[in-house]
Amino acid sequence: MKKWVRMITLILLILFLAACSSNSKSEEVKKSSDNSAGVDAGQAERVEKSEVSFDNNAKQDEVSPTEIEVPIQMVIYQADLQLRVKKFEQTLQTIEEHVVKYGGYISESNVSKDGVEQVSGSITVRIPQKNFQAFLRDAEGQAAEVLQRNITGTDVTEEYVDLESRLKSKRVVEERLTSFMESAQKTEDLLKISADLAAVQVEIETIQGRMKYLENQTTLSTIHISLYENKVIVPNLDDEDLNTWDKTKKQFMKSTNMLLAAISGLIVFLLGNLPILLILAVVAVLIYLYIKKVLKRNRNE
Repeated sequence: MKKWVRMITLILLILFLAACSSNSKSEEVKKSSDNSAGVDAGQAERVEKSEVSFDNNAKQDEVSPTEIEVPIQMVIYQADLQLRVKKFEQTLQTIEEHVVKYGGYISESNVSKDGVEQVSGSITVRIPQKNFQAFLRDAEGQAAEVLQRNITGTDVTEEYVDLESRLKSKRVVEERLTSFMESAQKTEDLLKISADLAAVQVEIETIQGRMKYLENQTTLSTIHISLYENKVIVPNLDDEDLNTWDKTKKQFMKSTNMLLAAISGLIVFLLGNLPILLILAVVAVLIYLYIKKVLKRNRNE
């Protein structure tokens, strides 16, 4: 009896374990199918995303076929130096030699004299940016005293990149307008496209001019140098101040001319006023005779 009970219990236990195993397998199969379905959905979603990304990239490529290359940092350097020097002409000549040495050129130069004892001048030079600091050191080395030193640097990289981007956009518009003009059939459309194309070309020329200006200013630095020299000027002896004989002759001729001029004036006065003088002389003689007669009569009485 106990054997039968044990056998039945063992059979029931085996059936229970078999049922549990089948349930677990079915759950695993379900999970596996769910996972595979999720993987398939994820792959499909990734495929869709990649297709959308490809379409977006294609659209972007249609809009901007070439990417903008960002140039190296572009900085405009300018310097202003005021130097006191011992020998003005020698220092100016040395600075001009250094300009040639560093591959630059002189854009402006002037010399002036303030009063009698001060000589000054200025020179403006353009120096390649790589030699900017070296030229400044050499220029300051020629001075007895550096009165002022101002250096400025302006970063124009962002402006240049923006101009380059605008230029590429205008080029695309120019190409499209050119193609439209070639295919235009109506005169009205042709005139309108021609006006738009001319306006775009003007904008392109303006942008190119600004870009060339920035390139020139960043390639060559501008340096303005003012030079001052204070010196005491000793006047030279003039030979004319030491020529006594010439001075004597000159003074004699001056006095002779003055005398002749006085005599000439007197003669002119007498001859020119002769009638009046004769009348005055007759009147004077009559007055003299009358007075003399009166005095003589008074004595006789």
